[in-house]
Amino acid sequence: MSEQARPYAVLMEALDDIGERTDTTLRCIDHEPEVWESRMQTTCECLSKAGVLDNLERRHAEDRLGESIYVRFPVQTRSVLTVAHTLMERGLFTEQALRDKMRSVRARLEEE
Repeated sequence: MSEQARPYAVLMEALDDIGERTDTTLRCIDHEPEVWESRMQTTCECLSKAGVLDNLERRHAEDRLGESIYVRFPVQTRSVLTVAHTLMERGLFTEQALRDKMRSVRARLEEE
């Protein structure tokens, strides 16, 4: 990852959906993981095993990005942000592709 990482607009827009971080202590991570959190951890493990994004590299990026450009997001969301940020930075997909996918998922969830 580059030294001067820039925030991706599509990720910053998600802050409106999930709400800004209000708890600045780490006690907010002491909870039973939600289903999406467990699935995200599994995705991270798969990306690491496939050689796409090493877990240690992701954790370092999560610390760096989570305490800088994505500091306003809840702690639990940082792995999602870091993975999306890193994969876009590497050119695996674009902001528009992610925005389109997010729109499609929202529409599907609203139908249920």
